[in-house]
This record gives sequence, structure tokens and C-alpha cells, in this order.
Amino acid sequence: MRIFSEDTEQYWVDLVTGRTPERLLPLRDRWLLHGLKGLSWLYSGGVESRLWLYRLRLFRHHTLGVQIISVGNLTVGGTGKTPVVEAFARALLRQGRRVAVLSRGYRRLARGPSWRDRLRHLGHSDWPPPCVVSDGVSILATPQESGDEPYMLARRLPGVVVLVDPDRVKSGRYAIKRLKCNTLVLDDGFQHPELKHRLDIVLVDSQNPWGNGYLLPRGVLRERKRNIARASYIFLTKCTNGVPTDLVRQLRKLNPRAELIACRHQPRHLQDIRSGDIHPLESLRNRPVALLSGIAAPDSFEKEIVRFGARPLLTSRFPDHHWYTADELRQWLREARRKGAELAVTTEKDAVRFPPLGEVDLAFCYLRMEIELADSSESMDACVARICSRPVEG
Repeated sequence: MRIFSEDTEQYWVDLVTGRTPERLLPLRDRWLLHGLKGLSWLYSGGVESRLWLYRLRLFRHHTLGVQIISVGNLTVGGTGKTPVVEAFARALLRQGRRVAVLSRGYRRLARGPSWRDRLRHLGHSDWPPPCVVSDGVSILATPQESGDEPYMLARRLPGVVVLVDPDRVKSGRYAIKRLKCNTLVLDDGFQHPELKHRLDIVLVDSQNPWGNGYLLPRGVLRERKRNIARASYIFLTKCTNGVPTDLVRQLRKLNPRAELIACRHQPRHLQDIRSGDIHPLESLRNRPVALLSGIAAPDSFEKEIVRFGARPLLTSRFPDHHWYTADELRQWLREARRKGAELAVTTEKDAVRFPPLGEVDLAFCYLRMEIELADSSESMDACVARICSRPVEG
């Protein structure tokens, strides 16, 4: 069932992202795209109706009495959101705040409570409690229980609470009452207006801002581009080659008041998956490598490896959030060795989803990435401190 679901998702991704021009698609797929276009109109109507009901206060906003910062986007995956969430949480922690990151835990494998348990606690709005990935001291959940991104954040952010629950209001209350947090960072919170945000940080991929321009399920947009007007700050990610002026003009028309902040995801080092040893990026130069990824935008990862002089002999892509099996990895490593690779490289998010590897005779590392501002006159910490201390207009 898992393989069928991933294959179906990958088929949809390939179809709507236009990797094959529509005129070259078989008739069945072209008819499917027309059907998806109609569903996009229905989806858009539902999203706009929900936002309208919140604006009229017919749907209730919840305020929890602490600073709440949302980091999100308008598209499905691939904008580099996790490093930005990490940067905000780390900078706020350095300011002496008690920080909690609230995540949905997309694609986690652990099952929820049984229907008998739900009936037993019927009427208790705060049950079941959120999954506590980290209490700020120890990591208390496995990657399967929490999901890959929350677990990665918990591992990167000692001192920061990480909670997983689809109900952000419930997990926010838990963080405040049980874990004494005074600052909440919503991971992927732009489409969750039920928890009132003080700040809405929206990420836009400067290389592919809107996908094909359609909403789900015909495209990758979660809501209309004009809704970026709700953003307090807009982070333009992946600005390795500068900021596209056309995109800046477009964003200025959609949201004239938000500050635009250009940033890029910068590789820092390679880290051995088994031993934890750190290797400089220069060790990639002229080295034959095998690349493995299961993320929304694998092109960026692969280009970074090539940029540092590596020679990829094998490049394998799995669906986003794919949970690897030991047999898959062993088979892939055998293929990498057969092709002559001296090093296997993956992403940090993929490494979280690996089972125990045991002994293998090929070095296996993940690429450690961090976010930095394209304008070197200000550090990321200083930028976050300025954003979080500025009064909110309106």
C-alpha cells in the first residue's frame, strides 16, 4: 500500500509539474489534466470561503497570550522551509526565550490512538496529547513517530521544544501549560489561521515561485498568489544567482508592505551517517560519487554536489518523504559500488529516514545545509531579532 501511494503521488507530481510537455502526453493524461483543472476551481472556492469566514469572524481565531510566529509558503514543498524554521527557533532561543516548534508531522508512520481510546476520552478537547519529539532536554520520539522534519529539527535544536499534532491550537496550549514555553514557531503555518499569528513569514522559491500557476490538484499552489498579501515578511529562497527582478516587481504588486528578504541555502559540510565524522566540502572535488534523495526538489541538492566538483556516477530519486528499507539501501549501495563510486551522498532529511545500516564498505554521508542571507551586511540572527522585536502594523 505504501509503494502504491508513493507511486501515485510521483505520477501526480510528474504530471502537474510539466516534466513532460502536455502536447506529448497520452490522451488519457491530457483528459486527466482537464479534470484536475476543474477540481482546482472547486478547491480554490473552498479555500477562499474558509478565509472569508475567518475575516468575518464566523470562524474563531484562537489567541494563546504568547508570541506566535508562522513560517510557511504558498506551494507544496520545495521552498527550503525547515532551515528557516531552524534559524528562527535558534535565534529566539539565544534571546533567552523558551521556544516551541509546532509541526503537523507530515508522513509520519506511527499510528494514532485506537477508536476505543477516542471514545473513552470523548469530550476532552486536549486529548490525545501531542507527540513530544523533544522537551528541550531530550529527544523522546523516533523519526517514525514524529516525521522526518520534526525529528531533524529536534536533533538540530537542543533547548527547543518540538511538538507534533495536526491541531496547532492544542499543541500550542500544551507547550505553554506543560512545558512553560513563551514563544511558538509554527512550522508550515500560513494555511492555519485558527491560531492567531503575530507574524506571518512566507517563503517563495525564487527559481520556481508558483509552479505551473494552478492550485491543487492541477498545480502546486495551496491558495491564490494574491493571498501573499497576508504575509508580514517574504523570504526569497535559493537566491544563489541573485534576486530575479521580475519576481520582485510581481511580489511588490501583490504585497507592497511586506519586507522582501533574499536568502540562500548554503552547504556547510559532509557528515558521516554512521560515525558522525565531519568532512569538508572540498573532499568532493574530482571524486566519483553516488547521489540518493527523496525530497521535493532534488535538483537543488544534486547541483550543489556538482558545484563542489564531484562526479556523479549514479543519481537516484525517490518520492518526497520516502521511508527507506534496509534492503533498498543495501541494493542501492551495491549498485553504487558496481558503478565505481567512492562515496555515497544523501540529504540530511533522507538520512533521518534510514534504518540502521550495519556494516557497509562504502563511505556514506549527508550534506549539511544552513540558511544565510544573500545580503552579507546582516546576519541571520540579527535579521530574526529585528523581525521579532518590531511592532506589528495594523
